[in-house]
Amino acid sequence: MLLDEVRRSVAQHRLLSTGETVVVGVSGGPDSLCLLHVLCRLRAEYDLRLHVAHLHHGLRGADADADAEFVRALAGDWGLPCTVEQADVPALAAEHRLAVEEAARRARYAFLSRVAGTVGSRTIAVGHNADDQVETVLMHWLRGSGLAGLCGMLPDLALAETRLAQSPSPHLHLIRPLLEVTRTDIQAYCDLNGLEPRFDRSNLDTTYFRNWLRHEVIPLLAGHNPNVQEVLRRSARVIAGDYALLRSLLEEAWPQVVVEEEAHRIGFDRKAWRALPTGLQRSTLREAIHRLRRGLRNINFVHVEDAVVVAREGTTGARATLPQGLMLTVGYDRFTVASVHAAEVLPDWPLLPTGVEPLPVAIPGVTALPESVWMLRTDCLDRDLLPRGWEANEDPWRAYLDAQAVGPSLWLRTRQPGDSFQPLGLAGHAVKLNDHFTNQKVPRASRDHLPLLVDGQGIAWVCGLRLDERVRVRDSTRRVLVFRFVE
Repeated sequence: MLLDEVRRSVAQHRLLSTGETVVVGVSGGPDSLCLLHVLCRLRAEYDLRLHVAHLHHGLRGADADADAEFVRALAGDWGLPCTVEQADVPALAAEHRLAVEEAARRARYAFLSRVAGTVGSRTIAVGHNADDQVETVLMHWLRGSGLAGLCGMLPDLALAETRLAQSPSPHLHLIRPLLEVTRTDIQAYCDLNGLEPRFDRSNLDTTYFRNWLRHEVIPLLAGHNPNVQEVLRRSARVIAGDYALLRSLLEEAWPQVVVEEEAHRIGFDRKAWRALPTGLQRSTLREAIHRLRRGLRNINFVHVEDAVVVAREGTTGARATLPQGLMLTVGYDRFTVASVHAAEVLPDWPLLPTGVEPLPVAIPGVTALPESVWMLRTDCLDRDLLPRGWEANEDPWRAYLDAQAVGPSLWLRTRQPGDSFQPLGLAGHAVKLNDHFTNQKVPRASRDHLPLLVDGQGIAWVCGLRLDERVRVRDSTRRVLVFRFVE
């Protein structure tokens, strides 16, 4: 019996609290009408106060007008308070470049949140059913969703977690008491109780993705496996359990790898992040995107996967494009996810302030960088004393130079007009420094601050990037200058 199924779901997930006010989203269709009727029957058990809310989406013309009037009249007949509003969903979709379905969804939840705030409710009930769950899981799978999408809809969800419009209360919850009830059982309940729901003809329009799944794809799958809907619902429940475990691991890992979190920028400790399992690497990046773009629901798998590779393997200055104007940028020992429209912040590299005079380098010794926690440590060693594997140097801020090839004096300075050098590996071919910065994707904000190691003949090392060909260590080299920036 449908009422007993709802009672079990309410008890299992603690969807209702005694004496609370519940805002019920009512479209006038069978699902929401059944939901409202069931909650009326449970009203005495839980001492509920129900408030009906209906949003006219500005679609379907006279049919939508009739739906709004139907809900208003129904609420009056049943002695329930009711709020009806109208939204211009087509305009919202055009303004935010959204599909009409998505724009309508956002407008609907924003409206329900406002009504809840007005009437002092913390709970919003909607009529999603078991068939809706199947369609949602399949839709997310076809779009390439991760575990979060394959969970489908949850019976109880903090509205803030839907990343929709700001809710009036951080404790506002969305409940789905009919989530385990099939559409067939809902229709039978309406027939049994003399309920006459409105019929929305747009539900037959298969140009909408969900309707196409409902009327064409799922019947086709059911032809191969009659139990396909139950299989998908069961899978969603299993994945939801797995996802809950992943979320708990994410919450544990987040403070261990995040070293900076601001409104437009989140910074990660690269070494700590790289030590995470791949699944948590993906999850932390997705979480960063969600925190910076709270309204973003569908994050493309390719975006995240490309960003994971860049964060894991990219060299200093490497970048990956993320959705909605976000960019991942690799620094020396951290990487950041930030808005490209926000003011560029200098990365955590050894940098020089603008306008600084050329800085003499102590050889051997330590040269402190002004206004910085960084210093340049310089040693002069016999080649035979170099550490094993020095040729495969993976530290961009360490360099080995032929001591005889450089002049007697060295300085650190920033770039000057006309600077060029001969990058190691280009057989002596000269390259403009600005072109090299562009090719290496050095952040613009850093280019005027990146230190250059120079002698009397010009640039010996573009620090963090490339040596000049003339100072490389050759087979004939006897003495080697070792430079390393350290904090």
